[in-house]
Amino acid sequence: MEQFPASVINPSTLSRPRPVCPPVTGSKTERLPFTIRRVETEADLLKAVRIRHAAYARHVPDFARSLAQPEAADYDTDTIVLLAESKLDGTPIGSTRIRTNLQRPLGVEESVVLPDWLQDKRLVEATRLAIDEGRVGRMVKIALVKACFMYCQDNAIDYSVATGRPPVDRQYEQMLFVDVFPEDGLVPLRHVGNIPHRVMAFEIATFEQRWAEARHPMFDFFFNTRHPDIDIAPRALPATRTWPAPAELAVA
Repeated sequence: MEQFPASVINPSTLSRPRPVCPPVTGSKTERLPFTIRRVETEADLLKAVRIRHAAYARHVPDFARSLAQPEAADYDTDTIVLLAESKLDGTPIGSTRIRTNLQRPLGVEESVVLPDWLQDKRLVEATRLAIDEGRVGRMVKIALVKACFMYCQDNAIDYSVATGRPPVDRQYEQMLFVDVFPEDGLVPLRHVGNIPHRVMAFEIATFEQRWAEARHPMFDFFFNTRHPDIDIAPRALPATRTWPAPAELAVA
């Protein structure tokens, strides 16, 4: 694997002042054939679940059976679900779920103890990434990643933690994620059906700098282009949220 700057993985650098990653404003505006927004109604959530179940059924059908209905984690207050919808007909074409560690440990921490350089940091974990098989699928995936980055900016997140099974883990490598446990390889994870995954992390503050130095092919899309169709601002106040958890799924 490509070697990355020591500041990304060296614990001794974590106490040093770090550059603040500027908001993605961009010098040009680009419209997408789909929108990305937060799920805020039960109908929206069922759309996200539909695309999630279909995507997982193609690759891990046994685990996908547990994803046919909303999960308890979809309703947690420290979690948002993002939904990509076609502008043509409103059909769901992608989704992911973002969870922070601001109220409780990440899902991955059910299975592993994160190393010291990730302790006491503001973290997010994006899970249940699901994309439609259509031709626009790759763009939807990249746009959902950008939406997650925008969420990290808005919430002063230090690191994004991701888990990927082969060959999905290669996509995280391409985005310059680094292994959290480089000596351990694949680790079975409880929150993804005990399927072995690589655990990887990405420092948010140095995102733009590292992608610029690497001449990453998606740099323009992330940093020089405004995408008004990616809008993850909340539409409803928590007090008026219209998708309360069913009693059997509610978490105390």
